[in-house]
Amino acid sequence: MNKYEGLEPQKTSHHNLDYFYNLVYKTIIYHQDPVTGLLPAHQISGCEEHAWIRDNVYSIISVWALAMAYQRQDQDEEKARSFLLEKSTVKCMRGILVAMLAQREKVEKFKVSFSKKDSLHAKYCSKTGLTVVGDDEWGHLQIDAVSLYLLSLAQMTAGGLQIIFTLDEVAFVQNLVFYIECAYATPDYGVWERGAKSNQGILELNASSIGMAKAALEAMNKLDLFGGNGSPASVIHTLPDEAVRCAAVLESMLPRESNSKETDAAILGIIGYPAFAVTNSKLIEETLETIQTKLGGRYGMKRFLRDGYKTLKEDTGRLHYEPWELRVFDNIECEWPLFFCFMAINNIFNGNLERAIEYTETLEGLTVATSGMKLLPELYIVPEENMSQEYASPGTTDRTAGGRCPFMWAQSLHVIAKLLQDDFLAPAELDPMNRRLCFTRKPDVVVQVVVLAEDTTLQMQLADQGIMLQTCQQISPIEVKPAQMLSHLYSFLGRSKRLGLSGRKNPDVGILTTSKIYRIQNKTFVFTPQSFDRSTNYIDTDPSLAMSTLAYSLNYLSTSWMALGRPTLTLILNSSMLEEGRVPPPIVNTLKKLSGGYINGTRVILGTHEQFKPTSCFSELAFLGNIEDGMPDKLDPQVVKYLESQLGTGSVKEGILGKLYKEQKRHSSSGSNVTISLTGSMKRSRSICPDLATSREIAKQLSEIAAMEEEDDQDGNSANFSSFFIGESDSVKTRISTASAHISKESSIDEDHMILPSTRRTRFETESQFEDTEVQDLVDMLSSTNDMEIHGDILHYMVATYGMQFQTGEGNVKDLLRELYESACIAKHWGIVRHTNGLLDKKMPNLALSLTDLIVRQKQVTVGLPPDNEIIISQPLGGSELRDLISKASEGDMSAATLTQEILIYLAMFIRTEPNLFHGMLRLRVGLILQVMASEMSRTLGIPGEEATDKLLNLSPFETKNLLHHIMSGEEYHINDMGSKTTIVAYSCQVKSRKQSHYPVDGVNQRQMSIFPQTLDTLRQRHRSNESIVEPDQSVHFGSNGSLDQIDDEEPERTGMWTRRRLLDGSLNRVPPGFYTRMWSLLEKCQGISVYGKILNQSITQEMTSGEMKFHLRCEALLNTVPEPEFRQLVVEAILILILSVEHSVVPYLGGVIIVDDIVRTANLIFLKDQEHQQGDATLCCSEEPGKCEGEAGICVHFYDSAPSGPYGTMSYLVRATCKQLNTIPDDGEIDCTLM
Repeated sequence: MNKYEGLEPQKTSHHNLDYFYNLVYKTIIYHQDPVTGLLPAHQISGCEEHAWIRDNVYSIISVWALAMAYQRQDQDEEKARSFLLEKSTVKCMRGILVAMLAQREKVEKFKVSFSKKDSLHAKYCSKTGLTVVGDDEWGHLQIDAVSLYLLSLAQMTAGGLQIIFTLDEVAFVQNLVFYIECAYATPDYGVWERGAKSNQGILELNASSIGMAKAALEAMNKLDLFGGNGSPASVIHTLPDEAVRCAAVLESMLPRESNSKETDAAILGIIGYPAFAVTNSKLIEETLETIQTKLGGRYGMKRFLRDGYKTLKEDTGRLHYEPWELRVFDNIECEWPLFFCFMAINNIFNGNLERAIEYTETLEGLTVATSGMKLLPELYIVPEENMSQEYASPGTTDRTAGGRCPFMWAQSLHVIAKLLQDDFLAPAELDPMNRRLCFTRKPDVVVQVVVLAEDTTLQMQLADQGIMLQTCQQISPIEVKPAQMLSHLYSFLGRSKRLGLSGRKNPDVGILTTSKIYRIQNKTFVFTPQSFDRSTNYIDTDPSLAMSTLAYSLNYLSTSWMALGRPTLTLILNSSMLEEGRVPPPIVNTLKKLSGGYINGTRVILGTHEQFKPTSCFSELAFLGNIEDGMPDKLDPQVVKYLESQLGTGSVKEGILGKLYKEQKRHSSSGSNVTISLTGSMKRSRSICPDLATSREIAKQLSEIAAMEEEDDQDGNSANFSSFFIGESDSVKTRISTASAHISKESSIDEDHMILPSTRRTRFETESQFEDTEVQDLVDMLSSTNDMEIHGDILHYMVATYGMQFQTGEGNVKDLLRELYESACIAKHWGIVRHTNGLLDKKMPNLALSLTDLIVRQKQVTVGLPPDNEIIISQPLGGSELRDLISKASEGDMSAATLTQEILIYLAMFIRTEPNLFHGMLRLRVGLILQVMASEMSRTLGIPGEEATDKLLNLSPFETKNLLHHIMSGEEYHINDMGSKTTIVAYSCQVKSRKQSHYPVDGVNQRQMSIFPQTLDTLRQRHRSNESIVEPDQSVHFGSNGSLDQIDDEEPERTGMWTRRRLLDGSLNRVPPGFYTRMWSLLEKCQGISVYGKILNQSITQEMTSGEMKFHLRCEALLNTVPEPEFRQLVVEAILILILSVEHSVVPYLGGVIIVDDIVRTANLIFLKDQEHQQGDATLCCSEEPGKCEGEAGICVHFYDSAPSGPYGTMSYLVRATCKQLNTIPDDGEIDCTLM
């Protein structure tokens, strides 16, 4: 008898429970293995016994849903069926658990390596639970599958099922949480198991994986896996900061799925059931609209654009696709009814029952009748006879069912949709953790702030200034400890000797975690935030930046806090924060704002821990108990040992430089016996150049050095020094000695045994004569002066010559250097701080996380100075590996290496708080940004390049961040130079009154310095307000409505304004909105685009779609072949002219490969001819002798300084040059150029 017979529905209006039971039994439970409980993919040839984690979970959810529907019934027979269905659910979930538990050693390795070779397998044998393919034979790394399992485990446990039986299993589930907690930075193969859409096994960061992980982390937090029968030992813990990071990255990606997929129908599962991972309703609507527009069809939805799976054009003889063949799948991608099931369920959850019924009725029409059953097929295919018509008119032809039937995943969700629609099941039963309510607006969070004084001496000093604080001792028995201690305590979480699991490996604990109050048996602990750990972070020794960071942290706490109770932020003021014995004004002002109840719009309350006790969030670290030995009420012996080591007191001794630094004036004593040759050693090691010409000269000489070193290596004389002259300026040449050195990118430098690489940055031949000098003489030199510059020069030489561990008789060199670093921090001598920080190879907290924050938001990063030392970073790196990479790219320049790390931290801070600053940027070139910062110092202060570099390195961290922000935002500013103190002041603070201008602004009298100012949302709004003033036929449309003519005419006296704008935009890699997407249509109308000899061929459109991030990166790589930022922006303007000519159908086809740089150079020549005719400024230079003004790339500086619009603007000349260069544009007749 056929297993589908006798299953006709018993109701005419809607199916009753018995019908659904029989349907679920015959399509799902019937195939469940009696031993393992797993569900095999019995319809896939060659994989009949393979059980996928994802398919098993989605399939068994309908069994659980049906069990809950039967629980509503009163009859005993229904209760019995409910019991059987529940046990089938538990058996399947436990079968998956046991299969993964057998691979626990992979979980242990993956927590450190994040390697695809160490990932859990995506499928197992349904009969044995063992693996079915090798580690390299399948795309096993699927974060979403493990996350879906954990999310479903949490929902089922909350719904009353007992799935986890032992504490060993609890420990393993806790480690599964660690497995997924870094999903926001872990590229995987995604829902469809093949990575990038070319199916070549390329790992990608997938929004669907991140969203599912975020949901699982939130669902598992504080969940007792034993339900009502549990204890603190069976509770799962997650760190809230990890879920918030997943949320931030997810929202930055949507509606995009990955670099190769503009969007994906799998995202439906994270913006709605089962994950409900997105809380921004506007973003949900935008994402849903994108999915429906790009992927929607009559038979279901496409998985993603150019998906070749199961199409008749697919070559079934291989898994991967060739790049050229992807376009063959355009418009004929298979449509999956599965996604209509998601849409039906989501509409029911949203209360839109009418829309849900539309989808379920459509699904009824898509079912295939088999032996009286209506079964959902896997997908619908365009048949061969309809292929041509579908290509020509997408969505108009009939399709046929294909793939598996029934498709168990879709069949399960269809049953759930019908149960919900027919009121057999309520949304609350399917979602007992109430994740569907995440969209509900929550009340504003009030952040509690406690500020403590380090000791009574400081307390009295603060009291004299009217600041009344408690000391750390006065809040006893509460212990105040740094975040590092909490991080170590969390490393005990999930440990299991019996299973060989070591617990949490990630050392980071975010501010959400440290803002709780912790109880460890009879002791109470509070922890200061990791970002305010002054022992490892010199940045926060700058009070202004520390208070700026505090304001950001308070806002982050307010917007991200989800736990019960209020967050409590604990800060400690210590003596090192005082300046001349008084609390710095930034700290005083911040404390006053905290007392007022608001700071930058965030609600705060300043008080004591005792006052906040009733409203604080408390957490019990019960996992620190000796659980494995059966004594959970007693602390683990290792925990006891660690706590005893941390609760003791330590002592600090003074060193030869005087560790307790007393305020001294810089250069107060010159030290007559200090060797002149050593003076300036630090400055001579610097490589930051404010101009490209010097950078090129240095790069040229470095390449010569490298070549000579290679010859030395071949001759076996690598230890010998080679001397070269490198032009640091026009008048000064420094003789340089180098020794070959190598820093491995793969392994970190051992801080205790570090010897500085002997490159041109660190060793000088004029210093080598002192190699035989008595060390005591050098120590005496240190003692003879209080000048930190001289201390730094001598110690720089000693590090390069003797190494860190060399004993001087007064301690090793490293100790002396550390004392200088700490003294410089107190004295706010930032140039010394940065240089010694680099020499000490100190770890900047959150450096790796900062890089990750940039990378996961689809930004690439380069470090090193252009043009030849840039290293591209396109994936997250560990802290040590990243520091080594920066050091290598900096060619031994410790100051540049430190400043590079600092800039990375600020960029990450900006992208978290002001993502609009990064619009139009895909690659952040930190080395070029440093150059621009130095050039801005030189231009604004009117000083030479070397002095400008010195000023830049001596900027305080806060002012460095300010300068970077002004450059990024385009806001104009003024630099106040007051001796040793340099401050960056916004233009609005300098100009109190000024006539109304058409500059796009964000605030009163704030002017923008960007060739594309409209990239900021606030600027677009101001442009719209000026729209009525601008004549449409006079505007240059870069996507804004403002007139650049009027901007230029407003202040014609500002020579160099447009050159500077192009320099800044070029350095930041900024392009107009939608620029790269529009380049795709340009490539369709020509054979390729050439810039500086590099060609972007039309064939790329066969491989990639216009919205793909991969396509955008390829376009930017083309632009990055231009080393001169100003010329790069002219190239962008020229390409924009070509795009506009395509969009407005000036000509049907543009011809062969277009050489864009030739168009720019032709435009420059036309400009020079007009200048000669009009007797313009260029007659003094290039019109008579091209290149006389030495403009970048041979372009006249006056052309660079021309506004884009107007009859003599760059766009006008580029239009003329385009017509001249391209034969396809007619010579006669009229062309509408109003939009150009």
